Amino acid sequence: MPLWPALAAGQVQPPIRVESALVSVPVIVGDSQGRFVPGLTAEDFRLYQDGIEQKIDLFATSDQPTNIALLLDTSRSTVSVLGKIKKAAGQFLSQMRPQDRATVVTFDSEVRLLSPLTSDRERLEEAVKSAQVAYYEGTKLRDAIVEVITRRFKQLDERKAIILLTDGDDIGSVTPVSDLLDLVADSGTVVYSVYYRVDPRQTMKRLFGVSSRLPSRRDSPSAARQTEGEQFLKGLSELSTGRVFASEVGKLKKAFEAVSEELRHQYLLGFYPDRSELDGLVHELSVSVEKPGAIVRSRRFYRAMPRR
Repeated sequence: MPLWPALAAGQVQPPIRVESALVSVPVIVGDSQGRFVPGLTAEDFRLYQDGIEQKIDLFATSDQPTNIALLLDTSRSTVSVLGKIKKAAGQFLSQMRPQDRATVVTFDSEVRLLSPLTSDRERLEEAVKSAQVAYYEGTKLRDAIVEVITRRFKQLDERKAIILLTDGDDIGSVTPVSDLLDLVADSGTVVYSVYYRVDPRQTMKRLFGVSSRLPSRRDSPSAARQTEGEQFLKGLSELSTGRVFASEVGKLKKAFEAVSEELRHQYLLGFYPDRSELDGLVHELSVSVEKPGAIVRSRRFYRAMPRR
């Protein structure tokens, strides 16, 4: 049974599994005014599986390193906006803390690694600048996320985050939605989606040098795909304890600033479930904080896969 059935309807390919004994639980703690609550310790948290309290075996604060994957949509639909996307991504990288590492990946008809995980800002910024719009049609969004989690973030127990810059469309991925959602939930990776809408008339003009006379309609096929993509990104981000930011392309900087601020206030808890509980089933997770008025956002479930 998929972890997010409403988003996963109709997908039937073999599942992807993450088989790690450690269950990672990213946590964001705020107050009623929307302010982050810093300075908490492991003793301030209570972690539960199926209502039963668990021993916290891993605790990481916001002061510790974060591994960040910056995923840029370079499909043909971005031809009129890629310059602004690259500028905003470069500004985000310039705000990285010295202890953080990042990798830059683009996706279109192919998934391309432009920079491996590194704390070298200059190398990362050059990688972003090198991103180019694809020649062939395709937007392998789901496959790009799988690439990062199963290869770039493999065997990392530190804090991990994926930042997606995309219009949410997926064309050509071989990864089923259901398997992707299971993978994201099991990996402990937080996904932030920076979503923007692309005017297909501008795309036509840049690609073919012609202006479409068709009005931009909310009931058009392209508008329907964008709405579907936005809903997928929202579900993906909520599933992973992340957020989705809808932004105009010219205002991406503000969305990136919000992501940066949240990453600086993220806690990471982890526990090792009893071997008898590695049953392949979905288990509920919950986190509470021993602080009056604290509001907790955390991972809500995981699939307990036995180790081979």
